[in-house]
Amino acid sequence: MKKNAFYAQSGGVTSVINATASALILESKKHKSKIGKVFAGKNGILGALREELIDTSKESLSAIQSLKTTPGGVFGSCRVKLKDLNKNKREYERLIEVFRAHNIGYFFYNGGNDSADTAFKVSQISQKLGFPINCIAIPKTVDNDLAVTDSCPGFGSAAKYIATSIMEASLDVASMSETSTKVFILEVMGRNAGWLAASSALARSTNKDAPHIILMPEVTFNKKKFLSRVKKVVSHNGYCVVVASEGVKNTKGKFLAETNLKDAFGHAQLGGVAPYLSSLINEELKLKNHWAISDYLQRSARHISSKTDLLHAEAVGIHAVKFAINGMNGVMPVIERGDGKKYSWKIKPASLSKIANVEKKLPKSFISKDGFNVTTKAIAYLQPLIIGEAFPKFKNGIPVKANLKLVQVAKKLKKWRAD
Repeated sequence: MKKNAFYAQSGGVTSVINATASALILESKKHKSKIGKVFAGKNGILGALREELIDTSKESLSAIQSLKTTPGGVFGSCRVKLKDLNKNKREYERLIEVFRAHNIGYFFYNGGNDSADTAFKVSQISQKLGFPINCIAIPKTVDNDLAVTDSCPGFGSAAKYIATSIMEASLDVASMSETSTKVFILEVMGRNAGWLAASSALARSTNKDAPHIILMPEVTFNKKKFLSRVKKVVSHNGYCVVVASEGVKNTKGKFLAETNLKDAFGHAQLGGVAPYLSSLINEELKLKNHWAISDYLQRSARHISSKTDLLHAEAVGIHAVKFAINGMNGVMPVIERGDGKKYSWKIKPASLSKIANVEKKLPKSFISKDGFNVTTKAIAYLQPLIIGEAFPKFKNGIPVKANLKLVQVAKKLKKWRAD
């Protein structure tokens, strides 16, 4: 029996998450005997709870195709983590109520660790509530910290942006270092895993090139050793470029830049490790320095996305549909790297029970013994993920973005009120 599908974007978006959405919608159109319409949640899972469903069939083919080169989350995303089934069964019952009302039999949730957990829970409770749904979590995160999958769509493009930015900025700093800035610090994302910080090493073409120091969450920050290394690099090179993950911690296990605030997922909200390091260098070494936070720029820079990353993003969207219509439930399409020196990959299903709420950190073999650099093994892993260019179309000197109608379907249920 034909069923409709529900697709939602979750958490921080990427430069290629819309490419996943585009591929998923277009693939669904090829299976009209099993999939009716694809509804997208306005602002992620909130769209399901509030019964705010966007009818993607109202969009033109060209509009859906243009999502491929548009960053951000076109349907809206959110940082909302559903509570445990035992604590708030009401939320899950509401989801099933909405799915039942709109004949939705496929649930595609495009996100990271927390999103995989939600999809896994829905896959379980839908059976108990008498309305079975095929739940597929789709990988997406610039942090690259999802378990099982070799890499995560969104990461390769962010890594390419960071490596490129460091290479370009380091040339600027080097040219001015004789009479001006001696140290430049770039803060990148990565709360508990240093994949993005590590990727900055791809900027180097020689051992002398920047970045000269990489600070990762997997390595405890040592103030004395850090300052000593900065001083040594400046003395030797005339300048020093530092890349620091936002999640770097001190010897007490506290984030260097932790505030007293928490985000919607319950994670500590970080306030900026770059300005902290800048102040430290100012006070202890008296060296002129500048700092920057790549923030949203690193995850939205579609103009310099990795072609490999784009292909990954499209492939997981396509396979999510194939897995669903073949009766799979509670799985995620993951990327499996092939053997051999030449990079190859394929998509396979993996159980969400092995992915939900599991964080993949940098292996020790990827981190240098002194903790300030990465190894050749890390470079071998990272390099293929940034290969290839996939430039968007430009108009009047600016990338062309998608413009969707975002027409919502008529509501059939009472208004949802959160606790």
